[in-house]
Amino acid sequence: MVQTLQKKMGTRFSDTLFIVIGTLFVAFGFNAFLLPNRIVSGGINGLTIILYETLHLTPSIVLFSVNFVLLTLSFFLLGKEIFFKSILGSFLVPLFVSLLHGVALSHIEPILAAIFGGITVGLGVGLVFLGKGSTGGTALIALIVQKYIPIKLGIILGICDGLVILSALFVFDVQAVLFALIALYLTSRMVDTVQVGPESSKNVMIISNNYKKIREQIISDLDLGATLISIEGGLNLEEKKMIMVVIQENQFIALKQAILDIDDEAFVVVTSAHEVVGKGFTAYR
Repeated sequence: MVQTLQKKMGTRFSDTLFIVIGTLFVAFGFNAFLLPNRIVSGGINGLTIILYETLHLTPSIVLFSVNFVLLTLSFFLLGKEIFFKSILGSFLVPLFVSLLHGVALSHIEPILAAIFGGITVGLGVGLVFLGKGSTGGTALIALIVQKYIPIKLGIILGICDGLVILSALFVFDVQAVLFALIALYLTSRMVDTVQVGPESSKNVMIISNNYKKIREQIISDLDLGATLISIEGGLNLEEKKMIMVVIQENQFIALKQAILDIDDEAFVVVTSAHEVVGKGFTAYR
């Protein structure tokens, strides 16, 4: 009982730490790179930059106000669980944006601001997600819309970001919008990297009549795990065995050579494995 309680407290502490550090990165990337260079990289942050440029509204106040409204709606429409997961990050972002006011790096090239702004904000959002939290904004809008309209979250988020960037065309020039697209892409890629990890894994599927020898080679010489899957040939309906192996990207050359040494006519398919978990996976040892 005590150990379970300690484990829960430790998990909550680490989650909170991820959210705090993540929102700090989001606020720094926004203040240092995006805002001073007018890079509208989608989301509520992008909308804030547009309102700052047109109406001279204080960014932290806009962020706080919008998130407050969205959190109130999420409490009534989405339930307490999502509300409590979003409340910390939603209020920390405007707080840190206000505290970090003045760290603007407006003298750097816009392309550098787009690159480092996108990376920094993406790193922050990824850390918040690792802490099982949310920075509010368009994520809450997407969840609310999805409750009433059966559309994938990614599509709704893409529409929200697209509308914000489209709005930027009426305020900034085309070049600024192109920089915003770069920042938006890097943000999404960085979020994926933080969530999944920097390691690039591959899922390799091998079809060969010599599958027994190939399997033994993979397990004994390459020290990798292998799974045998029963398949049926599409041409003559012949029953066969397929070997599936999940490896690190830098292990592929050795695996490919081992396969070809046994059967140079083996059929090999390689796909990306974005996230791999489970006991026995050796790629992260």
